[in-house]
Formats: sequence, C-alpha cells, structure tokens
Amino acid sequence: MRLLLAALALCVVSPAMAGPNEDVDAVIADHWRWWLKAHPVEATSFGVRDYDNMLADVSLSAADRDAAIAQQLLDRLNAIADQRLSDAQRTNKGVLATLLSDQIAGNGYGQRMMLFSTYAGWHQSFADIASGLPFFNAADYQSYLTRLAAYPRYNQDALTISAQALKQGFVQPCLALGGFENTIMGAVAGKPEATRLFEPFTRSRPASINEADWTMLKAKAVALIRDVILPEYRAFDEFYRTRYKPKCRATIGASVMPQGKDWYRLQARIHTTTDLTPDQIHQIGLDEVARIGARMDKLASEAGASNRAVFIAQLRNDPASVAKTPEELMAAAARVSKLIDGLMPRYFATLPRLPYGLKSIPAETAETTTTAYYSPGSPESGIAGNYFVNTSKLPQRPLWELPALTAHEAVPGHHNQIARQQELPLPEFRKRAAGFTAYVEGWGLYSEYLGEEMGLYDTPPKMMGRLSYEMWRACRLVVDTGMHWKGWSKDQAIAYMRANTALSDANIEAEVNRYISWPGQALGYKIGEIKIRALRTKAEQSLGARFDLRRFHDAVLEQGAVPLTVLEAQIDQWIAKELRTQ
Repeated sequence: MRLLLAALALCVVSPAMAGPNEDVDAVIADHWRWWLKAHPVEATSFGVRDYDNMLADVSLSAADRDAAIAQQLLDRLNAIADQRLSDAQRTNKGVLATLLSDQIAGNGYGQRMMLFSTYAGWHQSFADIASGLPFFNAADYQSYLTRLAAYPRYNQDALTISAQALKQGFVQPCLALGGFENTIMGAVAGKPEATRLFEPFTRSRPASINEADWTMLKAKAVALIRDVILPEYRAFDEFYRTRYKPKCRATIGASVMPQGKDWYRLQARIHTTTDLTPDQIHQIGLDEVARIGARMDKLASEAGASNRAVFIAQLRNDPASVAKTPEELMAAAARVSKLIDGLMPRYFATLPRLPYGLKSIPAETAETTTTAYYSPGSPESGIAGNYFVNTSKLPQRPLWELPALTAHEAVPGHHNQIARQQELPLPEFRKRAAGFTAYVEGWGLYSEYLGEEMGLYDTPPKMMGRLSYEMWRACRLVVDTGMHWKGWSKDQAIAYMRANTALSDANIEAEVNRYISWPGQALGYKIGEIKIRALRTKAEQSLGARFDLRRFHDAVLEQGAVPLTVLEAQIDQWIAKELRTQ
C-alpha cells in the first residue's frame, strides 16, 4: 500500500506549475492508473495489456487499501476550487468525486462481505471471464490460462470473506435462495470442453499459432478446468450447502441487518443519485402505479375486456403468444431487434459503431434469473455487445413482451447508450467505469417509452406488454422500499406485483428474489426515467417548434453516464445553447 501511495504521489502536478484544470487532470490520471491495476481483467478488455496475467484482489484488506487510496484522491479533488474550472473539468471532477465517495462509504459497512446475490456472484463472473477478453494470438491464450490457474486464491479469498460474513450475520435471506446451488456446479457441469471456460478454444485457430501449439494450449485448458477450477467450484458448493444455506437469514429486509437502515439509505442514494428518502421513493412508486394502472385499464376496455385482469388473463392463456422452442423465442427476439435497428436513424443523429449480438442466458442461471440482460462489448478486444434472452420456462415468456424488452436491453436502450459511451471523447474513467444506475437503467426504461413513438406496440397485447413493463418498474419502488424499509414480507411483495403487472409468476418470483438479495438497485430505473422524461418535457416547452428530438437524445447521451443532477445541468445548458443558436 505504501508503495502504491508513493507512486501516486510522484504523479502529482505541482500547484505552482499548473492551473486548476491540470490539477483535476492529474487526479484523474492517477485514479485511472490505480483503477486499471485494481481491475486487471477489465484493463485487458479495454486494451491495456499491463496486467494480462492477473485477477483482481477481492480480499477485505484490498478493499480497505483501495478505500484509503480513494480517500486520498477525493481529498485532492476537494482541495481544487470549482470557480476557475472549465465546464468539462467541473463535470469530470463531480463525476469522479461521486464515484470515490460511494466507494468509500460502501466500504464502511459489513454488507460489503455479501459477495453474491440471486443475480450474480464471483463464480458466475469467473465462468464468463472469457467473454470480455481478446483472443488474437498465443500471448492472449497464455495469459488466459494463467488467469485460470490463479482461480484457487481468488475463490478462497471469496470463501473466507463469505465465512466471515456468515459469522457476523451478513447473509442472504433463505426465501431468496431457491435454486442458487444450481448456479455453482452448473457453471462447470459436463466435460471441461463443454464449459464456458473452454469457449475460446472452440474458435478457429489463429493463424499465428501452429497446430502443435494449439493442441498443447487446448490440452492445458482442459487440465486446468478439470484439475484446478472444478475442485474450487466443488469447494464453494460444499461451503454453500453445508455451512451457508443452513444459516441463511429468516428475515428479508436489509434494515434488520447491523447498520441496515443506514446502509439501505446509502443504497437508495447511490442507485438513484438523489437525496430522496426511502419513504419518498415509496410514495413516488405508489403514484406511478396509480397513473400507469389507469392507462392499463383504459387499454383493456378499448380491447373489449371487462377489466384489466380479464384482458391479462386472456393474453396469458393465448397459446399463440408463447414460443414453442427456445429457437422460436430467439428468432422472434432477433426479428424485433432488426425492426428497431431500421428505425434508429429517425430518432438519433449519432449511432454507435459497435454492433450487438443475441445470445441465450446460460442454462444454469436461467431458471432463477431475470428475463433478459445486456452485456457490454469492447471494440479494443473485438467483442460485440450482447443482448441475452432467457429461454427457460417458455410458457411464461410471452412474445408480446418482446418489443419493450428489446427496446430496453438492446436498442435504443443499453447497447445504444453504452456502446456510444465507449466512443465518446471523455476521460477513460467516464467511458469505462462510470455506470450510474439511475442514468443507465433510467435510459433503458425511457427507451421502452420511446418505443411508443417508434410504433413498436402496434397491437393491444404489445401495448399491454409495454405498460406492464413500466408498471413493473414502478412496483419496484414500492416493493423494494416495502421489504427493506417498511417490513413487508415476500408474499406481500409478490401479491403486489401480481395485482398490478402482467408479468408471469416465474418472472415475479425471480424479480422479487432479486430485490431481496440486491437491495436498492431496482430503485434506479423509474427514478431515472422520470427525470429523463421531465427533462424532455422541459426542453419541448422551452424550445417549442425548435425542439429537435434527435438533438435532444444526443444531448442526453453525449456525456455518458452521470448523476441525475449533472444530467439536469447539462440539459439546461443545452436548452440555453439551442435558444441562442437557432
């Protein structure tokens, strides 16, 4: 730690030799060097090859060390007065200060030891490690094998932390853990060659690698997966089944854990980038549920149903609305994706260069996870973004949900926003490490709304799917705060979701488990979307006939992910500029 701090100190620009902008630039540069070393796998993905043989240090001592360095960087930022900074540097300073402050604050709670949820865990992240790495030559494959060989220490550090969390009561609730054990051994099931860890060796042999070396590399990968990695997954499986699961938590609310209320307030602040209290967020959710419910009732009436529940029941019981095979669901998702692709230039003046693909969610996690998600790509590593679709439990994945789902996860949602962010002329930390939930997920939900203007919901079932998805995110505000702040039970949360959305029982179960095991994250979606729609309304009213939707979208996306307060300031500046120049 002392050596790293000393190295950082050597990089400081003397105040006597540089202005305030240069001071901010120096802190940003020091932060980025440190961040890359602390996140070596991501560094490789971004094209920085200094740490190709390393995995991150997940130990608590590393977390404490990193928090101390973050505090030092934050102190340096806070010592720089804003008055003489350019607008760009003031924004850079504010974004970095927010990221550092959140990291420091989060490290002060025992919840930092909770390393897995129903949605993610270190074992699944490692099983998928190859998806974000370049594989162009022998050195790439060798460094990947070195990382595979390093997994035992990584896994043992994570297990040590989880055992400590168990002793101190920082454990996941029993009611959220159904089927979690399948995500452990499922990741390494079958022959080594059938696992995701072996996937890079199923590709065509790079021309720079001769046949004999290629055979040797593949054999070494098989041996590492079988003899080094598989035993570690078995160790986690045994720990989970014999030690963790028997002591899972009977309660579900985060607020009942040590420092739980303070920690949940922090999560609400981090994920919404606002100072809204859990009670205020709960009320916003109730208001949104009422508003969206009125639209759903009107749609049901227009479709000839006596009420919303009858219409939703008709949709759920229609055999034509369900794919018969995973391939049929994926084909339908691909068709919707290409339909939206063709509409994008009408609504966006600038589009990302990086394409996106379509994949099925891995089988071992599909049963218990969400209906879809997006995985960012990397132009430097030759990796496209990917829209992952859940092909399990087909009767509960209705086709009329696909337009809203695709708009959120692919385009104009996550792929459009994240791939554009990767290309922006911004400091690297903002392009790569800034992912504020309220902005990113707020944009995804706004994209579902934009689908109305794009004509995606051209039948009553599709429009009900769109409104149900918006209702789903409004319900999140109610049930997340309900369970973690107001003492709701899981049954109350499920009943509320079932009464207000058109989601299937399988989706509701998976979603409520996600909220239980990942407190606060679900709050960002609706809060962010409300802000983006409010800013659009403000721009439309201020500019009148001069309002250009494509230019507005560029204004929202051209600075990448930022806190909502920063986004509002940026749009206010954009409106003023539009008024001056048009």
